[in-house]
Amino acid sequence: MSYKIPTFQDRVASASAAKKAALEKLRAKPKLDEAELAERKAARLQREAEEEAKREAKRAAIEAEKAAIEQAKLDKIAEEEAEKERLAAERKAKAPPTSAELKALRDARYAARKARK
Repeated sequence: MSYKIPTFQDRVASASAAKKAALEKLRAKPKLDEAELAERKAARLQREAEEEAKREAKRAAIEAEKAAIEQAKLDKIAEEEAEKERLAAERKAKAPPTSAELKALRDARYAARKARK
């Protein structure tokens, strides 16, 4: 047996036969009744509703996460501001004495020395 190279007419006939076979197969398929179509539609709508609910839950989770991150940033900023204020208050409390305070301390020591003599 040898392989015969198909001619153009052979290929056209083969394609035509394949198309006819596909059409016959499609025609042989029974049509769906209204109840089956309604059931499929209800199942599809339910599936779509579930998917939408999942998407909404995911969106809500993402929004909650973003809000938590933003709140953490705000808390950190507030904490840093409080720390700056605390350090400023400490620096102010430990501020070097003014010249008037130094003079008053010096005068007090002088007066104490004079009182001892």
